[in-house]
Amino acid sequence: MTTISTLDLAQRWLAEDKDPKTRAQIEGLVASGNEEQLELLLRTPIEFGTAGLRARMEAGYSRLNQLTVISASQGLSAYAERTVPHALERGVVIGHDHRHNSHVFARLTARAFLDRGFRVHFFPQIGPTPQVPFAVKQLKAACGVMITASHNPKNDNGYKVYWENGAQIKPPLDEGIAACIEEHREPRSWDVEGIEHDERVEDVTVPMMDAYFAEAQKLVQDVELNQSTLLQYVYTPMHGVGAPFAARMLSSFGLPPFVAVPEQEQPDPDFPTVSFPNPEEKGALDMAKSLADAQNIGLVIANDPDADRFAAAEKQRDGSWLMFTGDQLGAIFAAYVLEMARSARVPDAKLAMVNSTVSSRMLETMARVEGFYYADTLTGFKWMANELEALQNQGYFIGLGYEEAIGYMIHDHVLDKDGVTALAVFVQLAARLHAKGQNVGDYLESLYAKYGYYTSANSYFLCPDPVKMDQIFLRIRYGTAEPDIERSEYRRTHTGDVLRYPLTIGGFPVSYIRDLTVGFEMRDVDKQAASLDIAEGECLPQFPVSSSHMITFETRNGGRLTMRTSGTEPKLKYYLE
Repeated sequence: MTTISTLDLAQRWLAEDKDPKTRAQIEGLVASGNEEQLELLLRTPIEFGTAGLRARMEAGYSRLNQLTVISASQGLSAYAERTVPHALERGVVIGHDHRHNSHVFARLTARAFLDRGFRVHFFPQIGPTPQVPFAVKQLKAACGVMITASHNPKNDNGYKVYWENGAQIKPPLDEGIAACIEEHREPRSWDVEGIEHDERVEDVTVPMMDAYFAEAQKLVQDVELNQSTLLQYVYTPMHGVGAPFAARMLSSFGLPPFVAVPEQEQPDPDFPTVSFPNPEEKGALDMAKSLADAQNIGLVIANDPDADRFAAAEKQRDGSWLMFTGDQLGAIFAAYVLEMARSARVPDAKLAMVNSTVSSRMLETMARVEGFYYADTLTGFKWMANELEALQNQGYFIGLGYEEAIGYMIHDHVLDKDGVTALAVFVQLAARLHAKGQNVGDYLESLYAKYGYYTSANSYFLCPDPVKMDQIFLRIRYGTAEPDIERSEYRRTHTGDVLRYPLTIGGFPVSYIRDLTVGFEMRDVDKQAASLDIAEGECLPQFPVSSSHMITFETRNGGRLTMRTSGTEPKLKYYLE
């Protein structure tokens, strides 16, 4: 097969692209003879995965731009029509955040679906990510698209896909969609003029948001207490879309309004006051805490820019600030959801909670003690939401799904993480504790006293070089000749490779290994021989394998370490508990 030249690739791009900005970028690179940059931008198409698309906004088939959004929308609409019953009549839900180009990307998406014959349920103004999965489920739409890059840097954007059940797509849907995108790669229509006036386009903002807030009100526990609380709190949407939606949600719970960080309250796609628009990042809540200090307020809450994540910090009695980790908030929500379920007379055995496999095992301990159903899943709400929906279909009550990356799904009206609902539920709990002279930190300590103390250290290393990333994981998996590191010799007879994992970490024996890249899982590692022959069909993991890297070790003293590559950012993430 003949490989097309770099300059021919550039000419093909220029023949297809009608966006003056991205055309000018490629034309400039051609004129300067910069074939290295042209190769980087054009050679490898952006990969459609289980998060949809996410990339830097610039020219090229490997980036997110008008052309690649059109191609993705043409392929997605064709695949939905082919596989979802009555897809054209059921339609597609489309929303977008405030990032650069989100407005036009959403309209180009609508154009492609209209050209395919779909109805379009449209959110024409900026809004939070949870509105799209909610509307897909509420309207029984064929699928949904949210244009957002969540908390990524300002130059990124994304194309997030939901399927007919209202949850994010999971394999093998992503593979089928990707194949369909390749079939329909060449862009057909760029005309978005007057698209909102097409008779097949319906602005669903008012009815859907009214229904969304009405559903969330089912989580209100004591409206009189909420209305009478003297609790004060500072809120930041991190320059995102969250403020008006958080305000309305809190009002619907009967809770007092927040004190906003004025410099961060309005949507701003340049995120001028933060290095990274992610509440998890060190220093991201500094302005909110400074405002709280100045006004003698002891609680800070936050959403990320598209308002699907939630974070909180609380001033302790010694004057220090406790920044709750994602796992600590997960335990707090789990205990509170259990209280709410019991007050609604949901049997413990019929209450279901799940978290991702890189999140804390504390939830598993709580389930064992209290008797509710627990499961862990692969990382991401595409797995957790679909697992919870399956459990609901088996007669379970959906209680909580959470991931340590401050994502929380409370209630079943949104089959995805929902930072706006989580925010109101958290403030409601804080108000109840405040009435008793307690704070959320006290509540967390009571959970530790009952279920055991769990501590975690989760972070990441930036690694933009995929070759180096592969080398790091190959070294962990296949080992080197360091004389001071004892390693396994697991000879897989059916593949011909030898897995040489470290058998101690920090001086403690490794008791469990799971490698979801090569498909290996072994328990009681320290009770077996270090040198073994592994036959085909042996030591297979419970979870499906993936082309991305993910390795988990557990040590006999209760430690757990997972390392994985991010699906949306050039990061090597690690999770230590």
